[in-house]
This record gives sequence, C-alpha cells and structure tokens, in this order.
Amino acid sequence: MSLEGESAPDFTLESTAGGEVSLSDTLEDGPTVVLVNRGSWCSFCAEQLQTFDEVAYDLWFNDGVDILPVVTDDTQALTEMRDRFDLGYQLLADPEGEVAEQYSGTEETSHGVTGIAATYVIDEDGIVQYEQVADHPADRTYGNWVRYFIRNEFTDIFA
Repeated sequence: MSLEGESAPDFTLESTAGGEVSLSDTLEDGPTVVLVNRGSWCSFCAEQLQTFDEVAYDLWFNDGVDILPVVTDDTQALTEMRDRFDLGYQLLADPEGEVAEQYSGTEETSHGVTGIAATYVIDEDGIVQYEQVADHPADRTYGNWVRYFIRNEFTDIFA
C-alpha cells in the first residue's frame, strides 16, 4: 500500500539525543523527511544516513526541513551507530518495528524484525509527497536528490 498523496501516520519515538521526537512536532517547522532503516547492522542503511547527514544542516537551516531516521533497533545500538559513522543528527529508535510497519512494512530477518528500507518526503501539511520503498536492501534515495525535490516544490526535475 502506497502512502504517496496520503496523510503520513504520526509517531513519537525515543531519540539518540535524549527525549522523544514526534513527526507532528517537526511538521510545525516545515517539511520532514522520514527514513525507515533496517537496523544498526545494515551497511546500506549507514551509507544512506551518511548522504542525508551531508545535506541535513543545509535543509534545516535554509528550508526548515527535519530529517527523522527511524531505525528498528534500540537507542543503545543507535547511539553506537551514530557515533561510529559520525552522524550529526539524531536517530529514532523503533525496536519493535511499529512505526516501520505503518510506513514501509517489516520483515523477519536473521537480525529479528526489521523495517523495509524506505524514504518519505512529507510536506508541512503532513501529506506524503514522495515515497520510495526498497525492492532490494541496497536501493536508496539519496539526500542530495531529496534536497532538489523539496526545493523544486516537490517536483522530480530529473524525471
């Protein structure tokens, strides 16, 4: 089931920065990008997180965009992942995969229940303007592409 054109399901998750973060709170400041990641062990996910880390400050400062990486792991594992890859933004813990299930879905792997990797761009009204759900663990939407998409009024200028 695609969420594109639909209202994004709200959520509140524990953050590696301490405390909780909710989608509805971030949307008060502008668009939000939700990244569903498989787990702290996923090298493809780490690569995608790094591409968004490169544009996160620029998107936040110039466009009011927040990046919310939702990872199906606990905060301890995510804090280690954030530090290992020197990520400058918070990661949100979804250890039971409840948020991932509402977005891209979950699957049972050798690491337990993991989210199916996906990228969502949600406008300030809470509507999903872009959705990419991975057909393969290596499929990704990269941060720079999302920056162009947002700055071009949610239009894929490369299509």
